[in-house]
Order: sequence, then structure tokens, then C-alpha cells
Amino acid sequence: MSTDDTSDGEPSEGSVNSDATTGDGHGGDDSEHGDELVGSDVRERLGESADKAIDQFDEGLIDLLAWMLETETRARIYISLRSAQEQTSDEIAERTGLYPSTVREALASLHEDGIVTRDKRQNAGAGNNPYEYSAIPPSDLVGEVVDDIQDHLNAVFNLDNYMDRTESAENDSDPVTITVTEEREDETTDDSATADGSGTTDENSEDTDDE
Repeated sequence: MSTDDTSDGEPSEGSVNSDATTGDGHGGDDSEHGDELVGSDVRERLGESADKAIDQFDEGLIDLLAWMLETETRARIYISLRSAQEQTSDEIAERTGLYPSTVREALASLHEDGIVTRDKRQNAGAGNNPYEYSAIPPSDLVGEVVDDIQDHLNAVFNLDNYMDRTESAENDSDPVTITVTEEREDETTDDSATADGSGTTDENSEDTDDE
């Protein structure tokens, strides 16, 4: 048989095996690769959703503090100082991304309002020692602004009196009273000790001595 007859006839065994191998070998790989892409896409979307939720929470907290502290700049500085106390103005600017001059101006007003405290940083070497700032606890911050909130709410309650010119100003009242209390750990410990009966130890010992 000539070479031409062989080439014009059925495909050789080698070519058949090559095609079969190609078809059988890559079918499973394509399926597995597709599953990996789908899984990766789902994980990526879940991660984006989680990051978005965290960002929204952070922005909501900043908005609340901005309302309490009057500006977003002051709110970001307060959050930075609560996360790490005793920072200089340059360190705060680096952490918050704010301009150093903006930070210094805001720190001056926060210090004047009693929201932050400052002390000179003690450096080992000679040179200028910058101020380092710390922020008051959140409970103290609430105490600082609660009076203003109470006044605003009482103004709303007395709106009708303000609108009625015939009413005497003496009829104005303050129906809203806001009280801020902080539960301390030592008070909680004393309450639990009394509930357990440990607070009656002294009385029992006195009864024993009398006998």
C-alpha cells in the first residue's frame, strides 16, 4: 500500500488517540475551573458587602459625633484620640488624613471646650517638646452635651407658649430632664456580693463573739 492511500483513508490511530485524549482530558478541568470562578466571585461579593456594612457603621458613628461636636473634623480627631491616646497634632493629622493646620486649629477649640487634654511630651533628647493630646471618655462627652440637648427639647415642648403672645413667660416649664448615670464595676461587685450573702459575714461573727 502506498503512502497516498494511507493519508487518504481513515485517520491513523495516533491522531484518534490524540483527539480523544484532548476531549476527555480538558472536560473535567473546565468544569472545576468554572466552579472555582463562581466560588471566588461569591466570596468577593460577600467581602464587599461586609466592608460596605462596616463603612456605613463607621460613617454613622462619625455623623453622630459630628452632631455632638459640631464638625466632622472634631469628630474624626476625637475618634483618633480615643483609639490611641497621647498623640501629637502631626500624629493625628497622619492618622486622620487631615491637614496639620486644620488639626491644630480644631485641637485648640477642643481643648478650650474641655473635650481634650494636653501635656508636653517628654523627649529624651534636647529640643522642642510638642504637646500630646488625649480625649475625655465618651461618658464625659455625653455629660458635656446633655444640657444642650435638654434645652433644645424643652424649647420644642414650650413652642406653643412661645407662639402665644398672651401667655406669660412664667408659664414656661422644663418637662424634659435628662440624667446620665454610669455604672461602675465596684458598685456591681458590691451588689453581687450582697446577693450571695457575703455581706452578712460581719453580723455572723458578732453573734459568735456574744455567745
